[in-house]
Amino acid sequence: MRRDPPADVTIINFSEPQSLDPAIITAQPDMRIVAGMFEGLTRPDPKTGSAIPGLAERWEISADGRTYTFHLRTNLVWSTGEPIRAADIVYSWIRTLDPRTASDYAGQLFYVRNAEAFNSGKIKDPAQVGVTAIDPFTVRVELNHPTVFFLDVCAMPLASAVPRQTIEKMGDAWIRARPLPVSGPYELEFWRLNDKVRLRKNPRYWDAANTQSKIIDLLPIGSASSALNLYARGEVDVVWDKELVPTELLDVLLRRPDFHTFNYLGTYFIRFNVTRKPFDDARVRRALALAIDKNRLVERITRGGEQPASHLVPLGTAHYVSPPGLGYDPALARKLLAEAGFPGGKNFPRMEYMFNASAGGGKIHEKIAIELQQMWRDELGVDVELRQLEMQVYLTEQDQLHYDLSRSSWIGDYNDANTFLNMFVTNDGNNRTGWSNPRYDQLIQEANETTDVPAREKLFQEAETILVRDELPIVPLFFYAGINYFDTNKIQGIYTNVVDLHPLNAIRRIGRESKAEGRGQKLAETKGLP
Repeated sequence: MRRDPPADVTIINFSEPQSLDPAIITAQPDMRIVAGMFEGLTRPDPKTGSAIPGLAERWEISADGRTYTFHLRTNLVWSTGEPIRAADIVYSWIRTLDPRTASDYAGQLFYVRNAEAFNSGKIKDPAQVGVTAIDPFTVRVELNHPTVFFLDVCAMPLASAVPRQTIEKMGDAWIRARPLPVSGPYELEFWRLNDKVRLRKNPRYWDAANTQSKIIDLLPIGSASSALNLYARGEVDVVWDKELVPTELLDVLLRRPDFHTFNYLGTYFIRFNVTRKPFDDARVRRALALAIDKNRLVERITRGGEQPASHLVPLGTAHYVSPPGLGYDPALARKLLAEAGFPGGKNFPRMEYMFNASAGGGKIHEKIAIELQQMWRDELGVDVELRQLEMQVYLTEQDQLHYDLSRSSWIGDYNDANTFLNMFVTNDGNNRTGWSNPRYDQLIQEANETTDVPAREKLFQEAETILVRDELPIVPLFFYAGINYFDTNKIQGIYTNVVDLHPLNAIRRIGRESKAEGRGQKLAETKGLP
């Protein structure tokens, strides 16, 4: 069988992408790939994750903070040679907002004038949306109100330039076009299911001179032991996810110089489907939350420095300190469950906890599910069935509210409390709980409309109190601790930042020694290597 030429850098990317369409992806592994293929007006800085110039070389912001005028670079072309112009940006944003696209992330563009009305169908004419091509190299964006993180939104995949000519020709199958026109630093050479995604440097990218690697492979592997063994044999260079570090070896591996720990904005939590009984009763949701010993989860299972969470917004988020949520109180949990009509768990209906199985057989979600199952049985007398699904099926079931309770997580798209709290407003595509609270929606809207930092924090705090103490459509469990592994003597361009963004075009190999040289022997000597 013919073997592929070796890549400059090979990365384990955890799971098979659900899609490579910037408008519809929601999972972090998908976004890592797509961000290398498509670019927006801004792009993430490799070191900080904050927005820096992308397709736009500069911009002006009006005195009232509501109008952004972006000036495109004059040398922009698609990877297939056609020019990229302001109209392509407008088309791409309108496509994301078009209800027919069904983008879960469309809400991130609702700060744009009339964007929400167009997405909901109240306005049919896309020309009324506040994104306009003033001339071939100028895009004007009008916002509903000043938005301090708007440049970071412009750097998200959903705001990337996508090829209108290909999409109109091929419809939903456009990502299969070969060659596929891309606006970012890498072209898609191929995507082989259960094997790899291979990206090749786009020589027509405006910043191709600073794209560090010619070929990058991204592998969908979710088994920690498989990831570690491939790394030990020198077959991969970078492993990005903490879940791909065997928990039984954490203590040993974290002492190695090629295993790196860092803090970032990520929360692991449970969603309730509040459209199903008895989860439509806040007392039931609070009872289930109060019966969870979160310290037990991080001490027995995750063991990587995670912190128990009583609130959704992670510690260290800029200009924000969360209000406390619920703690561990089994007695109060039993009282609330009895008040809801289920004393001692009597007559409590059949309940399922849904979680995804990692590609390759990762067990972390299953272990957490089993621990939760035991806690609810011991403390409340409630029996829970566990429902494990393949990743793409899991996401579809969650999106369609085909679950009772669901494992969930969220990684901040930018360093602001909004990226966590905004997704639980009514009808946001990432809400996925069926929960709606008019007061919560009002508070988030008011917070988004103010530039007064203390006032904004207070509004967000009141909203988060509703979310994590009063109504509880979700139960925060713990804040993530980041761990990745790569040899800094061989791989450069990966920097830790609070949003865990690592642009592919910044990553490079230094030297040309064998990938396996030295590393396999060192890891083989690690006690207990599976």
